[in-house]
Amino acid sequence: MSGREWMFMVFQVIGGMSLFIFGMHVMTRGLRAAAGEALRVILARTGRSRVQGLVLGTLVGFLAHSGAATTMVAGFVNAGLMGLAESVPPMLGANVGTALSMQLISFHIGAYCWMAIGIGFILSMVAPGERARESGNALLGFGLLFLGMTTISEAIAPHKDMLAPWLAHIHGETWTGRLIGVAISAALTAAVTSSGAIIGLCFALIGAGVFTQFDQVFPIVLGSHIGTCIVALTASAAMNVEARRSALGHLVFNLFNVALALLAYPLVRAAVLWSADGLTRQAANLHLFVMTAVSLIVLPASKPVAGLLRRLWPSSEPPPEPSHLDVELLEKPEQALCASIRELRRMAALCVRCMDTNGVVMLKGCRTSLRRLYADEEVINEVKKAMYRYLGHLTDRYLSRRQTLFLQHVGRCMKDLERIGDHLTAIADISIERWKHPEAMVPEPMFRVWFDLFCAAKEVLVMTEQSLNPDLDDFQGRALSILEARDRYVIMSMDAKAEFAGAAEAKTITPLGGYYLSRYMADLDRLVRHAKSVAFAERQPDFRVKRTKLDREAKPAGAYEPPTPVKAEDYLARLQRMDWLSDSEPALPEEKRPAPGGGPG
Repeated sequence: MSGREWMFMVFQVIGGMSLFIFGMHVMTRGLRAAAGEALRVILARTGRSRVQGLVLGTLVGFLAHSGAATTMVAGFVNAGLMGLAESVPPMLGANVGTALSMQLISFHIGAYCWMAIGIGFILSMVAPGERARESGNALLGFGLLFLGMTTISEAIAPHKDMLAPWLAHIHGETWTGRLIGVAISAALTAAVTSSGAIIGLCFALIGAGVFTQFDQVFPIVLGSHIGTCIVALTASAAMNVEARRSALGHLVFNLFNVALALLAYPLVRAAVLWSADGLTRQAANLHLFVMTAVSLIVLPASKPVAGLLRRLWPSSEPPPEPSHLDVELLEKPEQALCASIRELRRMAALCVRCMDTNGVVMLKGCRTSLRRLYADEEVINEVKKAMYRYLGHLTDRYLSRRQTLFLQHVGRCMKDLERIGDHLTAIADISIERWKHPEAMVPEPMFRVWFDLFCAAKEVLVMTEQSLNPDLDDFQGRALSILEARDRYVIMSMDAKAEFAGAAEAKTITPLGGYYLSRYMADLDRLVRHAKSVAFAERQPDFRVKRTKLDREAKPAGAYEPPTPVKAEDYLARLQRMDWLSDSEPALPEEKRPAPGGGPG
C-alpha cells in the first residue's frame, strides 16, 4: 500500500469508529430522554427485592448501557436513596441489559442503516411530541451506529491479510494469548469509555473477515467487560465512600466474570459455539452468557458482597446518612411527614457542608473540593426529585386539613433548599473564575468584611438545619430565631455593600474585584432569602407534628369527581386584553402616556 492508501484507510477506520461511538451516544441519549424520569423511578424501585432489582437494572442497562446505568446507581447510593447492598442487583442487571442491547446490534441489519437515519432524522425534526422526537434521535443514532460498522468493515476488508500479523498475539488458544487480548481490549475500552464501542468494532472486524474464529473474539469481548468500569469509577471519585464502593463493585463483578470465563474456557467455548453458527452472533452470545451466569451466581449474595466491598475499600470516613423516605411509612401519614422533615434536615446539613467546602474553594481555589461540592449539589437535586415523588404518593391517602397544608409547606421547603444548593454552586463557580484573574483579588480588610458576611450567612443555614427536627415541638420559636439571624445578616450586608462602594470609589479595590464581590453578595443574599422562606413556612400554625396521630393508619382516599374544565379560550382572551388591570390601577392621563414605540416622547 502507498502512503496515500494507508492514510485513507486509517482515516476511514477512525471515521467509522467515530460514527459508531457517536451513534451509540445519540441512541442511548435519545432513549434516556424518551424515557424521561421513568429511568430514575425504575431505579428507585430496585431496592424492593433482589430479583426486581436485577430485572429493572437490566431494563435501565438496555436503554442507557452499563456505563451510564452504573453511574446512575452510584449517584443514588451517594444521595442515600439506595444502600450498598441494594445497589448490587441493579449493577448486575446493567451488565445484562448492555449485553442484550449488543444482541440487537449483532443482527445483520446494516443494510437498513440509511432507512433508520432518514426516518429518525424526520421524526427528530417534525414529530409533535418531545418523546417522539427523542425516539427519532434514538433511531437516528441506531442508524449511525450501523453505518459506522459498515464503514469500518469496508475500509479493512481489502487489507485484512496485512492486519493478520498484528492480531496474531490476540487469540484464545493459549493463556498468554488470552491475557494479552484481554489487557489490550480493556485498555482500548477504558480509552473510549464504552464496552459497546469495542464489541461493535469486533463485529466490524468479523464482517471484514479479519476475525474468523471464536478464539480471536473471546479475549476482546472479555476485556471490554473490564475497561467499561472506568466510567463509574471516574464518576464516583467525588462521591461519598459508599458510592465509590458501589462503583468498585462493578469492577469486582466484571473481574469475576472474566476470571470465571477464562478458567472455564473449554466449557464456555463449547456452549457458545453450540448456541449459534455465525461468529458475530457467537460474540454477542458470549457477552450475554458470561454476564447472565455471573449475575445469577452473585445475586443471592448481595449482602455478603456489600461486606466484601467494605473490606476491599476500608475508610475512616463515616457512612453517609441514609434517606428517611421509607415507603412503608406512607400508610401512616404523620410518620411519613416526620420522615420528610428529617429528609429536609439531611439536605440542610448538606448545604451547611457545602458552605464549608465553599470556604476552601474561595481561599485555596481547590478543584478537588469543587468536584465534591458539585457531587453534593447533585445529591440535593436527586433528593428533591425523590421527595416530590414521595409526597405525591402520600397524597394518594386520606389527609386531614392540617396534614394537607403541612405537606405543601414541606414541598416548598425542599424547593428552597434545592435553590440554596444552586446558589452555593454559583458562589463556588465565581471563586474558581476569580482565581484566574490576579487583579480580581481584594485587600485583606475588604476580604475580611466579605468573609464575616459569609459566616453570618452560614449561621443562618446552621440555624435552619437545627430547626428541622420533628422530635422538637417548637418549630415556630426556632423559625423566629432564624428570622432574627437573617435580620442581622441584612444589616451586615447593607454595611458591606456601602463599604465596598466606598472602596471602589477610593480605588482601593479594582473594578474587577468590586464586580466579583457584587456577584458573591447577590448569590449570598438570595441564599439567605431562601432560608427566610423556610422559616416563614415553619412559622405557619399547620407546620407541626401531632404526636397522637403518629401510629394512626391512613384511611382510603375519598372518591373524587373532577370539576368541569375551565374554558381556556375565555381566560386566554382575558390575558390578551389585560382588562384586569383596570380594577387595580387608574389609567394614565393622555399627556403622561408613553409615546408609540415605548420610548420617551
